Amino acid sequence: MKIVGITGGTGFIGRNLTALLIRKGYDVVVFTTGVAKRRKKQHISYAHWNPENGACDLAAMKGVDVMVNLAGEGIADRRWNAKRKKEIRDSRVKSTNFLVAHLNAYAPNCKTFITASATGFYGADNHYSDSFSETAPAATDFLGETCRQWEEASEKLNKNIRRVVLRFGIVLGKGSGAFPQLANPTIYGISPILGSGGQVVSWIEIHDLARLLLFSIEHPEVAGIYNAVAPGHVPHRELMRTIASMKRGTRIPVHVPSALLKILLGEMSTEVLKSCTVSADKIVAAGFVFEHPDIESAVKAIVHSIAKPK
Repeated sequence: MKIVGITGGTGFIGRNLTALLIRKGYDVVVFTTGVAKRRKKQHISYAHWNPENGACDLAAMKGVDVMVNLAGEGIADRRWNAKRKKEIRDSRVKSTNFLVAHLNAYAPNCKTFITASATGFYGADNHYSDSFSETAPAATDFLGETCRQWEEASEKLNKNIRRVVLRFGIVLGKGSGAFPQLANPTIYGISPILGSGGQVVSWIEIHDLARLLLFSIEHPEVAGIYNAVAPGHVPHRELMRTIASMKRGTRIPVHVPSALLKILLGEMSTEVLKSCTVSADKIVAAGFVFEHPDIESAVKAIVHSIAKPK
């Protein structure tokens, strides 16, 4: 039975991946900075690591067959300033450098390394007539540079370890990710449209993302860089219209001007206002089949799961 290590395993994506792996018969080791209150459960255990102070449970590291790297501070958790941007970058770049060095030295059984990146790698698609493929260059803005350095950190892996880089789009799902922030205003009968509303959103539903991570684990021919986005990218206004229609009732579109967003969010406003059209062709060609390739089926599944009685 394979043992899968996960950094960032207590986060939204990590929890969904862990649940899927356990259903599929894997054992999971979650590497986390805090384990004091976490008890080992069936098929899941916790190991301490802290790249900031150089701590790592080497015995746990030695046992993993696969490592999935999801560690990183939330991009949209707080307003960006110099300190926050450093935290975002270091939590990805420095932690990946630390993890890769320890895998190379202390994980003889590890044959697969899967690391998150993000479609922020590409920047805005203003000057592109087609969607971004994996060969497009990195943007020179903050997120583009962060993603470029993040991905380069994993290039230092031993050559006998298969490396997969997944550039995540906007993750939509119940309970966390972007969906609650988009859907919550509909409770009050409004549907906010940010900026022009024409900016393209490249997204992926959370269970499809967990399945894509599993697909990458189980298919040794999958190697290199892939966009982790659904084929059905949509304009922001269409995403909001779909959420409103699935939530039912009257939802009045309320346009939030770009100028106001820039005042409220500062530099981070560029991420909600930019259009980023990203291609899913490469991962589809590799054989992955999306359960939710279009925004209607994804939102319907999310809303239905929220509405289910406990």
